[in-house]
Order: sequence, then C-alpha cells, then structure tokens
Amino acid sequence: MGYFSIFRRFLVTLSTLLAISLVLFIVVALAPGDPLSDFAGNPAITAQVRENIRKSLGLDQPLPIRYFKWLWAFIHGNLGYSFSSRVPVLDLIFQRLPATLATVGIAYLFSVAIAFPLGIFSAIHRQSWLDHIITFFCFLGISLPTFLTGLLLIFIFSIGLKWFPTLYNSSLEVKDLPSLLEQIRQSILPIAVLTLYQASSLLRYLRAAILEELPQDYLRTALAKGLSPNQAIKKHILKNALIPVLTLIALEIPAVFTGALVTEQIFGIPGIGALLIESINHGDTPVILGITFTYAILIVLFSWVADSLYRLLDPRINYD
Repeated sequence: MGYFSIFRRFLVTLSTLLAISLVLFIVVALAPGDPLSDFAGNPAITAQVRENIRKSLGLDQPLPIRYFKWLWAFIHGNLGYSFSSRVPVLDLIFQRLPATLATVGIAYLFSVAIAFPLGIFSAIHRQSWLDHIITFFCFLGISLPTFLTGLLLIFIFSIGLKWFPTLYNSSLEVKDLPSLLEQIRQSILPIAVLTLYQASSLLRYLRAAILEELPQDYLRTALAKGLSPNQAIKKHILKNALIPVLTLIALEIPAVFTGALVTEQIFGIPGIGALLIESINHGDTPVILGITFTYAILIVLFSWVADSLYRLLDPRINYD
C-alpha cells in the first residue's frame, strides 16, 4: 500500500470521525430532557442557583462553541465531568470497564471458540443430522432477543432451580476461593446469554462463507493435486472464507469495551452499558458523548484493522 493511499485513508477516517462527532453532539444536545431536572424538585435550589449551575457547566453557551470546546477537550483526552456525579467521565468509564470485560469480553472469547469449529464442521457436513441440530440452535440464538433469553434463564435457573443468583452482586470482592467461585457463579448466566447470541451470528456467517468456497474450481484443483480435505480447508478455504467473517469479528470487538446494554440491565451488571442507560435517563450529556463517541472511534479503528488484515489473507487485495 502506497503512502498516498495511506494518507488518503487517514483523511477519510478523520473526516468520518469528525462527521460522527458533530452528529452525535447535535443529537444529544437537542434531545428532550434537562440535565438539571434532578434539581427541579429541590425547593432549596432556586431558579437563580440553577442558572448559575447551568453557566458553570457551560450550558448557556451557543451550540457551536460548546461543540468545539468539547471536541478540543476530547482530543486532549479530557472527556469532561459528569453532570450528575461531578466525577470525570474517564474515571466513570474505568470504574465500569472491569465488569464489562468480565462478562462481554469472556462471552465473546467463548463465542469465537465455539463458532469456528462448529461452523467449519456444519459447512463440511452439510445436510447431516448434526448440521441440522447446529443450524436449529443457531436460528434459535439469532431469533431470540437477549432480553427474552436472559429472562428465561433467570426464570429457569435462578427462580426455579436456584442454581444461580438472580441479580449481579456488584459489591462482591474477590479475596479468596469462595468469593472467586461466587463471582464465577453470578457471571455464568449473562455470559451464557451473550455467548448464545454472538456465537450463533458468527457461526452462521462462517458456515455461509465456507459453503460459498466449497464448489470453487481452485478447491477441486487442490484436491486433484493430492491435498487432503483437511489441508485444503486450512490452506485454501479458511483464508478465503475468513475475509467476510473478519469484518464481523472486527466490528463486534468494540462492543466488548462498551458493554451490552440490554444484558447488563437485566442482570444488574454495573458495566459501561448500564452506565450509558443511566446517563440517558438523567440527561448526563458528557457521559453519553464520551461513551458513544469512544464506541464510534473503536468501530472505525477496528474497521481499519480488518481492512489491513485482508491483505494477509489474500495478497491479491490492493486498495490502490
């Protein structure tokens, strides 16, 4: 890839992020709701005090000025302060990140580990009874929304069998083996919900990509030259089939850092997804912008990473 192509892609990426930041800021700023609505029911806070608070938060300034001040601070690593707690947004994100990584991150690793062998097996043994079983569970995992799956698992395994706790205990500290086992126990259900959904989606994409490669002429040529089916899969089929699948994997990785909104709400996990929902309910603009724009940056970044990895899988791909 030439230097001009890299520079051109950098400009496209930069302009994309700027456009996203502008749209996000305008949507959040013009959304209904008042960040100071929590003070409305407090008789000790007069209208003058509320106006002074509004000025101290910079909410009295014109929208363009607020946007450029926020963007300039974001570029310098300052995501601002939460309107509700007056805590730096970056500190809030780092406080919630471990809970998100412990559930969403582990679930995604399990999803990849499950989807790849089952997807390859299902494609190669198409129309077999095992393929039908795998396909059935895939459609089940994709069709059922996570809130329904979560409620079903809670009803069966928490309320009915009482194997797992109903809600996530955020105050639990892992200090010894019993507390570690309790942490694992309360994480099983949310991880299972996310793993079922993510693995089903990834498995279907991988199976479809491999099925597209099986009738190709290059595979018949490779088998005619003496390659075993396993060697043909490793050296030829997977390289070509992984190109579309790699995009899906790359675009799903940012969700590992930004949390699962629905699942974290159902199980009471104090992750970044739950923080975003709380911030939307309170009109906490800095937190909303900090999380959503960070997610947008990660999406663009990992899309760029996926594009760069394409050439490793297929050297014929040239962006020039």
